[in-house]
Amino acid sequence: MNSSSSGRGLEKFLSGKGFYIVLFLCAAVIGASAWMMAAGNKTMMEDVLQTNANSKDAPRVETIIIPAKPKDDGAAAPVLEEAAPAVTDAGLHTPPEAAEQGESLTVEAAAPVFVWPLTGAIERGHSGNRLSYDPTMQDWRSHNGIDILAERGASVQAAGSGTVESVDHSDLLGTVIVIRHDDGSKTVYANLEDKPAVSVGSHVEVGQAIGAVGRSALGEIAQASHLHFSMEIKGSAVNPLDYLTPAA
Repeated sequence: MNSSSSGRGLEKFLSGKGFYIVLFLCAAVIGASAWMMAAGNKTMMEDVLQTNANSKDAPRVETIIIPAKPKDDGAAAPVLEEAAPAVTDAGLHTPPEAAEQGESLTVEAAAPVFVWPLTGAIERGHSGNRLSYDPTMQDWRSHNGIDILAERGASVQAAGSGTVESVDHSDLLGTVIVIRHDDGSKTVYANLEDKPAVSVGSHVEVGQAIGAVGRSALGEIAQASHLHFSMEIKGSAVNPLDYLTPAA
């Protein structure tokens, strides 16, 4: 049989049932190959899992057991004690809800209290932001202190404990003593005798004599004999009557 007749025979075979036979054989070969590959991958994966299971570094699987909800047998639930309120450094109680929310309790310092530097009636009061008539200058101006009537030479006491910050002489207010107190406030004593009983840097106790009423304040010379007394709280002039204890 020559090559020409062989080619025509193959062509005839493929054009008949032979085509389907070849197609079936190819499909069978492909299916077998896919099955073998899948079987091989499965075996390989099992080996990997087995190796990981035997390894010390393999992840541990923990079983969590959730307890069953207890049955309601009618017994009363236990009463929990209410949490005690938190106590701040200042010794004050903070409400539990404020402590849970992290809120801080702000405590305002109590206003300082001072004693009267001497006993007497008020001739001219503190004017604040208002203007008051000045009998010496004969005009209207602010008056930052109070004028306490007293005889010349009357003893003037420190309204509170503190340190003498300055001893000066002013043309308008005469001899002036300024005392700084522990809380930062200041008391000012003016229209004193020229020679006070204390000096700069001296520590004085409340009620200690620091000087005497004089006639040195030329700016208030038209008034009766008096002590000009003023106060400063946080750097601002205030009405002394708001801080002095009631006169005896």
